[in-house]
Amino acid sequence: MVSLDPKELTIPLLHQYLLGSIGPRPIAFASTIDKDGNRNLAPFSFFNVFSANPPILIFSPARSGRTNTTKDTHNNVKEVAEVVINVVTYDMVHQMSLASSPFEAGVDEFEKAGFTPVASDTIRPFRVKESPVQMECKVLEVKELGQNGGAGNLVICEVLKIHISESVLDEKGMIDQEKIDLVSRMGGNWYCRANGESLFEVDKPLTTIGIGVDALPAKIKMCKELTGNDFGILGNLQSVPNNEEMINELLKLPINLSIPLAKQLLIANKPIAAYAVLHKIL
Repeated sequence: MVSLDPKELTIPLLHQYLLGSIGPRPIAFASTIDKDGNRNLAPFSFFNVFSANPPILIFSPARSGRTNTTKDTHNNVKEVAEVVINVVTYDMVHQMSLASSPFEAGVDEFEKAGFTPVASDTIRPFRVKESPVQMECKVLEVKELGQNGGAGNLVICEVLKIHISESVLDEKGMIDQEKIDLVSRMGGNWYCRANGESLFEVDKPLTTIGIGVDALPAKIKMCKELTGNDFGILGNLQSVPNNEEMINELLKLPINLSIPLAKQLLIANKPIAAYAVLHKIL
């Protein structure tokens, strides 16, 4: 493993290592205005949600690593402490990229990138019609992390109103993670699309407590064919299966028991059956 001291790296190289390893990163497509009312639209992948009560989003328009200049978005929220954060989908990613071009201050990226401005209900900056989720926010604070190139500027925002397109909702009125088709940033010029086989579910142990990997029998823990994910699923069992449970599961299975079969059962979310197979053959 390569070990690096950030202080010994150039800022561009450190930037590449950080962005290449921390991802996929959600994108805040931030709409702001300056004190004269000029519109600005720019994407930022130093972004996430940090609280639901109150609803807080934070994004960071960093200083240029080349010129040490601040972004128009940074300047605008200091003049007019309001911003609309629009999510970015695959259908709009190339337009979004165009909006990230280093246009001169005062140039309207809505017009340059071909987006449709929609008046907000509670603040002055405009929403992006093409985005399926638009969040009107007031800026609570801008925390500047440094004065040199590459330094971040945390824009701490409270969500005042959320607009959601019905086209991305499921039958329960919740956002369907397949319908919304979000994109995110990786390192370099790479993006990630959240659809198809890239989406999968993992049950959260919010109210249950697993036995833990340490509670698995030594013969299972020593099995080299099992992966970290396999151990994680087995460790999430709420109790160690007893003999009766294992016998019942084995009676449902083919005669030829094997480790590949156990792994298939884990993928199929049948951890007790997988445990029974492993316990029997190892």
